[in-house]
Amino acid sequence: MTAADVTETADPAVAADALLQVRDLRVSFPGRGRRAPRTEVLKGVSLDIRPGETLGLVGESGSGKTTIGRAVLGLVPVRSGSISFDGELVHAAGRARRRALSRDIQVVFQDPYTSLNPSLTVGDTLAEPLVAHGTGPREARDRVRDLLDRVHLPADAAHRLPREFSGGQRQRVAIARALALRPRLIICDEPVSALDLTTQRAVLDLLLDIQEETGTAYLLVTHDLSVVRFMSHRVAVIHRGEIVETGDAADVTRAPRHAYTRALMLSAPVANVAAQRRRREAEEPCRLTGAP
Repeated sequence: MTAADVTETADPAVAADALLQVRDLRVSFPGRGRRAPRTEVLKGVSLDIRPGETLGLVGESGSGKTTIGRAVLGLVPVRSGSISFDGELVHAAGRARRRALSRDIQVVFQDPYTSLNPSLTVGDTLAEPLVAHGTGPREARDRVRDLLDRVHLPADAAHRLPREFSGGQRQRVAIARALALRPRLIICDEPVSALDLTTQRAVLDLLLDIQEETGTAYLLVTHDLSVVRFMSHRVAVIHRGEIVETGDAADVTRAPRHAYTRALMLSAPVANVAAQRRRREAEEPCRLTGAP
């Protein structure tokens, strides 16, 4: 079976050349008690990402946005629906196929420190996926130097441990590791939310530069509409496990149609105190309820 056998999305123009296709995805987790009903986290989610495109997936905490990324990575079981990559259904792929897919699909997690092995040097961390996929030692060392240069870290960083770096530098290491196998899609799960504002901008600029040079597609999972506006070509807004609005980033962030998206925008902080007060007053009638 291929992606052609799966129901199309509402936007055929996007679906026609999509690199990643998610169709009617449903994910549920067991309840806490033996007889407790299962909790449905995703309720029929569909989305597409084209080659070289950034899709911003935005929603509040608990909306299910991170679960979508984990499902694409094969880290949570899919109850129903499908996930296809480059025309191949992969949601039920076995271990060997998942390992092969890691060349094409990588991830950058929110916390750069916990996502790095504290006992491995940066050089060993970056070389590990290369060696696992059959790269020779000399070629791996050359690739590590290239990766460090690509994320603007000094060559001697290869001999240092993660704890010797700042949060922003560790996130650069995590990005370098994601780039090691030259993937076609990177899932960025809140990649800058743990960083200060100045470092956030530097990391986002780096991700944009990488995308321009390599053509890598991003699934950008975030709660921050300002990050979505800065990074994304298109936006999908998720609320309580359902996509409630999709469209071009400029259209969705400037003139959202759904009440939940409008409430998200009102809840985002602004630098001007008076403007923030007015926005909070406007927010009261629809405080992230999704109601019109």
